[in-house]
Amino acid sequence: MCVACRELKDKRSMLRVVKDGDGKIFLDFSSKASGRGAYICDSAECVAKLKKQRLLNKVFSCEVSANVYAAIEEEYLGAK
Repeated sequence: MCVACRELKDKRSMLRVVKDGDGKIFLDFSSKASGRGAYICDSAECVAKLKKQRLLNKVFSCEVSANVYAAIEEEYLGAK
């Protein structure tokens, strides 16, 4: 399920955001990184909503800095 739009989709068609054991949060394009994962649609709208509503704070139950959201958005746009 996408954390932004709450739509159910096949996880292979979505992006995975991971919080690893060290607390680092990043986009996992391989979908194989270890750690707590959250899925988001492969769309600019959902990535923007993730950043605007700071949804990772709720998903990972911690304070996620604006720099992390900016880095995720930059990684997503760079991968397109």
